[in-house]
Amino acid sequence: MRRVGAIAAWVCAAMFLVPACGSGGSGGPGNTSGPVKVGVLTSLSGAATANYAGTEPGVKARFAAYQAANGKCAARGFDVVMGDDQSTPQGALTAAQKLVQQDHVYAVLPVSTYFYGAGQYAGTQASKTPFLGAGFDGGEQWFNPKYDNLFAATGGTDYNKTATTLGDYWKKIGGTKAAVLSYNTPSATKSAEGAALSAEHAGLTRGYVNIRIPFGTTDVGPYVLGIKESGADVLYAPVIPDTGFALMTGLRQAGVEMKSVLLATGYGADLLKSPPAIAAGQGVGFMTSFAPTEMNTEATRAFSAALKQHAGSETGIPSFSMAVGWVSADLLIEGLEKAGCNAGQEQLMSALRTDKTWTAGGLFPKPADFENRGSYSVGSPGNCTFISILRGDKFVPDTNGAPACGEQIPDLKVVPK
Repeated sequence: MRRVGAIAAWVCAAMFLVPACGSGGSGGPGNTSGPVKVGVLTSLSGAATANYAGTEPGVKARFAAYQAANGKCAARGFDVVMGDDQSTPQGALTAAQKLVQQDHVYAVLPVSTYFYGAGQYAGTQASKTPFLGAGFDGGEQWFNPKYDNLFAATGGTDYNKTATTLGDYWKKIGGTKAAVLSYNTPSATKSAEGAALSAEHAGLTRGYVNIRIPFGTTDVGPYVLGIKESGADVLYAPVIPDTGFALMTGLRQAGVEMKSVLLATGYGADLLKSPPAIAAGQGVGFMTSFAPTEMNTEATRAFSAALKQHAGSETGIPSFSMAVGWVSADLLIEGLEKAGCNAGQEQLMSALRTDKTWTAGGLFPKPADFENRGSYSVGSPGNCTFISILRGDKFVPDTNGAPACGEQIPDLKVVPK
């Protein structure tokens, strides 16, 4: 990871005034000498707001750390403009249009469950603008060969495919029957069905499957009953922690012992601040595409220190959205360094498309491959995911999932049932 060193400009970072502590001027797409104008698309209002509260500080902390370390292109500065998807696909489209057409940003960092609503626009009318961000929304824009301006910094780029990752993990820990639950969104439904197919490929049988549950629900009685009656002993749920914890509480009350419960989100300092969440989440496995802080590697130590210094984090443990914001900003920095600090948008995209060295500063176990779109369908490059088990008030990296990686299963198409 690039050195984050020094505390210079800490006042600027603390106030999130990233462009040279508020220096005048901003570099839109045609200005490649002033501050880089960066649009961030995420949920600032609506049902998903709480889950994306860390996006903005994560993005700005990466830029602030880069400037404090006097990175290669740090002298330009970064001007961050926020775009609100309003927790809807239409909101994502409206926000993306504003960032590109009115704010004239150099690049857009989408960290949004609903980016698929803006996917076609991003790849067509906005094709000259780089979109570098989270590919977990389930939109086909990420692997459309005609959309050469989209780069998935993290998340599965093709949810129509699945990998051996989760099935192999469950088999290793003695799982025999898999249950999956998800909300009715493209990414969640395909992710859940893909997990079920991965389990079957590894020799497990299919248990209870429900991919149409209401977003954010905590009324989980019927789902708990379904899991219990199916005899499933492992569970994957791409849901927000409130729903996941309600499931765990219900399963315990019903006397159901699971060998593994995996949640796609929830890892982070916010959970550790809530005694009820800690109690409900005991034994739950939290998946991350990035190496968790508790692995204590050089990369995670640098990341954690930067969050404490530049994002106001007391623990240095990132939330999901904070980490994705950081990683997306890091990808933009990678592009600038590869293409040249004053590179135009087309030059940056060309440099990134052939780059096979980026690992988010060591937070990913393998480098990303931007030429081979749809090359992974689970977590991070290499079809890898890190699994941390909540034990007491700490996340403990699972030795079987630090990371768990796999291969795409050939000739298998994910079709939610």
